[in-house]
Amino acid sequence: MSKFLKKTLAIMCVFVLAIGAFVGCAKKEESKPAEADGDEKKEIVVGFSMDTLKEERWQKDRDILTARAKELGVKILIQAANGDDNKQIAQAENMISQGVDVLMVAPHNAEVAAAIVENAHAEGIPVLSYDRLIKNADVDLYVSFDNEKVGNLQGEYITKLVPKGNYVYIGGSPTDNNATLFKKGAMDILKPLVDSGDINIVYDQMSKDWQPSEAQKHMENALTANKNKVDAVICANDGTGGGAISALAEQQLVGKVPVTGQDAELAACQRIVEGQQSMTVYKPIPKLASTALDLAIKMANEEKIETNSTVENGKIDVPSYLLEPVVVDQENMMDTIIADGYHPFDEVYKNVPESERPKK
Repeated sequence: MSKFLKKTLAIMCVFVLAIGAFVGCAKKEESKPAEADGDEKKEIVVGFSMDTLKEERWQKDRDILTARAKELGVKILIQAANGDDNKQIAQAENMISQGVDVLMVAPHNAEVAAAIVENAHAEGIPVLSYDRLIKNADVDLYVSFDNEKVGNLQGEYITKLVPKGNYVYIGGSPTDNNATLFKKGAMDILKPLVDSGDINIVYDQMSKDWQPSEAQKHMENALTANKNKVDAVICANDGTGGGAISALAEQQLVGKVPVTGQDAELAACQRIVEGQQSMTVYKPIPKLASTALDLAIKMANEEKIETNSTVENGKIDVPSYLLEPVVVDQENMMDTIIADGYHPFDEVYKNVPESERPKK
């Protein structure tokens, strides 16, 4: 074989190898997943650790958050511990291990839940305290309503109805920081009237786990101890309000003794239009849930968060976004609960004769 032919064959071999390498590279490029090009963003996963789903109010939070997450194309994992602290910690740990981008927590116990924050931060996951503040922890963000204002509204409303007399206070769970804030807000309003002697607080108790049955026992004890001479009852929420009203019913005092509430539960709204409960404090859950989820997404994306307050939790001043609560009674039920579609007109007024119902 001549030198010329050998040289020509060598050049051809190199050319063939080069083509093979080019084709191989092209095939590899074709097999790359789409996300490798950076065209598709990683799906955001939000974890939500809830205290309970036993109450109507918290079922609303779950349903609204689920719908909002679907609307925004975000995945949300929701677990409820139903009042079990150890279970809530374990459930939060499970979500942390799944690699959620941000963790929202509505704690059963404000103190115990600090462990959840610590565990999440150890994995670089930010924590949003939802509705209820987590105490003594480096919480990244708190989203709720102005809970002292809730107590203020209850106190202001009932003292206008009953400026003098014997008062009963039935609070919420002693492990829930919100219950403490509600009471503080109410007592800030009552104190000047107590100091002047116009109001006498004859009974003051908190209710374990917000149980209506506990509130009913408290009301029964208060009535017995004071021979039914009770002029007004401040209950921290609608569940405790319902328990108190059950005790008042046994003594034929329903509608005669004003009772406050909070959360605008359907049963409470029905009691209000029927004249059994004086008022509730409406905290629009759709607004709370949507605001919290929107901010959680910003946290996951490491975007700037705008807050409107800070709340001290025993360790730090927690950056907070607080929404305004609203008083609801017979007079503005149509303009608030019904107008917002929070409860259907026919459900709220179902026990009221049609001739006595307001016009739609």
